[in-house]
Amino acid sequence: MKRLLITGAAGNLGRLARARLGHLADVLRLSDIADLDPAGPGEEVVNCDLADADAVHDLVQDCDGILHLGGVSVERPWDQIQRGNITGVYNLYEAARAHGLPRILYASSNHAIGYYRQDEVIDTTAPQKPDGLYGVSKCFGEAMASLYHSKFGQETALIRIGSCFEKPRDRRMLATWLSPDDFVRLVECVFRVPMLGCPIIWGVSDNDEGWWNTETARLIGWRPKDNSETFRAEIEAAAPCPPKDAPESVYQGGKFIAEPIYKD
Repeated sequence: MKRLLITGAAGNLGRLARARLGHLADVLRLSDIADLDPAGPGEEVVNCDLADADAVHDLVQDCDGILHLGGVSVERPWDQIQRGNITGVYNLYEAARAHGLPRILYASSNHAIGYYRQDEVIDTTAPQKPDGLYGVSKCFGEAMASLYHSKFGQETALIRIGSCFEKPRDRRMLATWLSPDDFVRLVECVFRVPMLGCPIIWGVSDNDEGWWNTETARLIGWRPKDNSETFRAEIEAAAPCPPKDAPESVYQGGKFIAEPIYKD
């Protein structure tokens, strides 16, 4: 690619993408509503509010691919989620339509299905079951991608990210962990595969413990290599086992289940 846009570049995954994905394009266009470090070689830095349609239109111009990590990433009052994750996603897809339909990787979330129980194994055909307003916004993003693929041919990989950190941080993440290396390999596959369509793919490493049928990853040639089992002894020694009826023991969405509906 000549130019890859990374939204949410100031966040955890955005910083990882900035550091590890420069080889995918001649130029990385890095964007966030938050401040970013100055542009380095092969980089452009653009401050942008996703709720500003004109700004997003200009942001997407001349981009060959979009890694959409931007928006609100935790439970927040509805007005905040709506600006970043509802209006922002609409603006992004309209900008992509106006600029030749560059391929998009949309960072969805396991919280789109968080109310499934941990004793259930589901695949990507299971109905959405969000665990909060944040999860609802991710369901909306998946629906927008589906609509724009059907109506306009816009290709999007819908990646339901589990928990992407250097290593798992608690017992639940032994099932949801996505290693940084596997994340990088996943992005590479999304932008390399000749035909993408609009698949839903679980963003999770090859963990021994898990709740998701990951067969759709093969559609793009992605085979995760890392396994949270490496960290099991460390995690179990550091974190006491939560009560059996605690949300993090019962539901795939974990502690998000217990979050209230926040008000401004």
